[in-house]
Amino acid sequence: MFSKTILVLGAGRSSAALITYLLQQASQYGWKITVGDAILKHAQTHVGNHPHGEAILFSIDDTEASQTTIALADVVISLMPAHLHTKAAALCIRQRKHLITASYVSDEMKQFDAEAKQLGLLFLNECGLDPGIDHMSAMQLVDRIKATGAEINSFESFTGGLIAPETDPENPWRYKFTWNPRNVVMAGQGTAKFLQAGKYRYIPYQQLFLRTTPVVVPGLGAYEGYANRDSLKYLETYRLQNIQTMVRGTLRNQGFCSAWNVLVQLGCCDDSYVMEDIASMTHREFLQSFLSASEPTEKVVAELFNLNVDGEELKRLAWSGLFSNETIGLTEGSPAKILEHILNKRWKLQPGDKDFVVMWHRFHYTLQGVQKCVEAYLTATGTDEVQTAMAKTVGLPLGIAAKLLLQNKFLAVGVTIPVTFEFYSPILEELNAYGIALHEREVANLNL
Repeated sequence: MFSKTILVLGAGRSSAALITYLLQQASQYGWKITVGDAILKHAQTHVGNHPHGEAILFSIDDTEASQTTIALADVVISLMPAHLHTKAAALCIRQRKHLITASYVSDEMKQFDAEAKQLGLLFLNECGLDPGIDHMSAMQLVDRIKATGAEINSFESFTGGLIAPETDPENPWRYKFTWNPRNVVMAGQGTAKFLQAGKYRYIPYQQLFLRTTPVVVPGLGAYEGYANRDSLKYLETYRLQNIQTMVRGTLRNQGFCSAWNVLVQLGCCDDSYVMEDIASMTHREFLQSFLSASEPTEKVVAELFNLNVDGEELKRLAWSGLFSNETIGLTEGSPAKILEHILNKRWKLQPGDKDFVVMWHRFHYTLQGVQKCVEAYLTATGTDEVQTAMAKTVGLPLGIAAKLLLQNKFLAVGVTIPVTFEFYSPILEELNAYGIALHEREVANLNL
């Protein structure tokens, strides 16, 4: 009955737009979309009664059942937690199936490259928003600038998932959880590595939210960005080995980083141990457990970080309920798990909320001896708390790539990411039809 089958593994918050897109394509091309999740209801919610869709209970740890399910598919899209992608990859190798993910290529995933190439399989990773659309839009500009004979001197790129201006106007963070809350709490851990004015720079986690980059997006205003992971590995990927500045990072509204830094410095984002006696612990007591003095918590925090008691940082912490006497509501957990749980009470998207994605690139280059600068930006706004901008910008590139793969539009095989013309050109073109498009402008600011 169905000519091709796409298997989607994971039906979490980033899957809504992907599944909607795939079901639309399935109706047109006569395909079947199977959605598997460890919680069947999640898959059923997205598939509904669509004649080309099927919701199934799926656990990658059930190797025999997973193998049978994957054997029935032509393409597998994994939206499972990143550490589970390699389990899916191993089964895709065994069953000779293509695999697409939105996650960074791990060292474990790289080990499948040779065998995937030998079998003629495409294992396409980093095909979501960040990483994903950031790669594709950047490489489109890189190739276009280089085609003029210009030499690129500097590349900066920042992407953020925020909330729309009309959503929760009293929220001083201008932020809510639009993707995996755990990943938000754990973001930035490790050392950020990048290149600046020809010098290698390193920012350890404890300094990350103090060393930010101001970013101004036309028509939207001022933001701040912090360096993200290892920008250096993309020097070769983007074919920019001779560049002087290379930094990729995360974008936030102004004021976010200084307030978040308080939580980092206190140790609230630590996931390495389990705290004691938290069953009856309040939000305030959670913060107090990291302080040498007990009362009043606001004053102690302000003095410790040289902040104004009535300042914006304390206002953000207070708005999130961190000074309240509400019971946490957990019986065990690491500081990071507890912080995530507390924040989720205020940071969870509510009915009617809309999120907002902003991506910004800046290139400095030299053309015929003249210094030039181009900025490009992209925005997307969610429809509601389910069809979010994050779900759209993560899910649509994955869905488009799966469609193109089934249509034999890709020649590449092995473990790869979408930084070549055969990937970025058709994917960005179709994204444009969905209103997800890069806007460019030449600017006079030539400071590196």
